[in-house]
Amino acid sequence: MTNKNEAFAPQLQEYQESLIKLSVLLYQIDGKVTLSEQDYFDEMVDNMEWRSGISKPAFINDAIHQARQAIDSNEASEFVRSLGDSLNLDAARTLEVAMELMHVDGERSEEEVDLLALLANRILARGLVA
Repeated sequence: MTNKNEAFAPQLQEYQESLIKLSVLLYQIDGKVTLSEQDYFDEMVDNMEWRSGISKPAFINDAIHQARQAIDSNEASEFVRSLGDSLNLDAARTLEVAMELMHVDGERSEEEVDLLALLANRILARGLVA
């Protein structure tokens, strides 16, 4: 691995962690988790190179807890905003994952549409234009 890739690894890890948190929030926001959403999420996570002292399963369990707290306290938008800097590392991929997660179960809830609009128009806007 080159030095450039070594320097990039922490940012990439942070991006992947934020993408997992966002994905968990998006598949839970409508109050139901479908098998198709879970399959998409599992495949996405399985394809991630993981370089953390925390195992993927432990991280995902914590992400689920954080997402549930955000949803239960009506702070989903704030939760997504808190991930913004990391998610902009690959804004196009982030938006692609978000759209696919919302599409894969065949319906979009009002909450999903609102979060997608926030994500595309506010949080990822600078990364999508650059």
